[in-house]
Amino acid sequence: MPISAKKLVVLDRDGVINVDSDAYIKSPDEWVALPGSLEAIARLNQAGYRVAIATNQSGIGRGLFDMNALNAMHLKMHRAAAAVGGRIDAVFFCPHTAEDHCECRKPKPGMLKLIAERFEIEPSETPAVGDSLRDLQAATALGFVPHLVLTGKGKKTLAAGGLPEGTRVHDDLRAFALDFLAEEQE
Repeated sequence: MPISAKKLVVLDRDGVINVDSDAYIKSPDEWVALPGSLEAIARLNQAGYRVAIATNQSGIGRGLFDMNALNAMHLKMHRAAAAVGGRIDAVFFCPHTAEDHCECRKPKPGMLKLIAERFEIEPSETPAVGDSLRDLQAATALGFVPHLVLTGKGKKTLAAGGLPEGTRVHDDLRAFALDFLAEEQE
């Protein structure tokens, strides 16, 4: 099936696609895909969906790693996805810390607004998948359909409660892809 111009899924990175760390993912060696996540991206692509990533990367603003390290992590991610037949169309990131008060750092919706504009999609028809409350808050601020995965910070996020109305919960990115694509077929 050809990739549709309007079919898009927005994913957070750390804790959704790859293992997360409270000490930040700072190098390609530390970037390790979660089981089944890259195959889930490939499955979404095969169903005609493009994939964009929206990720806070305050480690740059904190001086924990630089753009070369971030680019190397993303190159590893792109190659790993391609190795299983997947493709990530774009990676949007916020390099700022909370103290910068920017508009792109989730829970603010700036990155998702850029994604909606760049891909010319309707947020209300577009799922946004994350593992933290701020991912879900950024998504719902623009009307994206929020999905929580229980990997990364997901279990703590679910236990804390206060999820935006309509949030759907999935064990991991693989379960999201299977659930989402099954619903599309109904």
